[in-house]
Amino acid sequence: MPHLGLVTVVVRDYDAAIAFYRDVLGFELLQDTRIDDAKRWVVVAPPGAREAAVLLARAANGEQAARVGDQTGGRVGWFLNTDAFDRDYERMRAAGVVFEEAPRREPYGTVAVFRDLYGNRWDLIQPNRPTAP
Repeated sequence: MPHLGLVTVVVRDYDAAIAFYRDVLGFELLQDTRIDDAKRWVVVAPPGAREAAVLLARAANGEQAARVGDQTGGRVGWFLNTDAFDRDYERMRAAGVVFEEAPRREPYGTVAVFRDLYGNRWDLIQPNRPTAP
């Protein structure tokens, strides 16, 4: 069955982005392959992720560089699911993640918005368990 494999986050610097996603968010570095003198194939994902991962793509021109940190026009663009919100929220805060708000309960789950090292907005979310019909 087809599935979502990668989503791209445009970054300014590969090594800084790897350090943030690995050391601050706790993602695993799955691939870091040099393509040429300027381009690498860098893939990170939360530990245990089975399908979607993040491709860290260094901006290659001015148009791409202008979008670093605002790839979704100020909206939340990525959703980091957790099964233990409080644990991950506190771990991320201790690692230096800046949350825009205190955690809140929504009909779909517990959520708090944070920004990555470039300013892209993410949700840390613990979805509610579906209820039987």
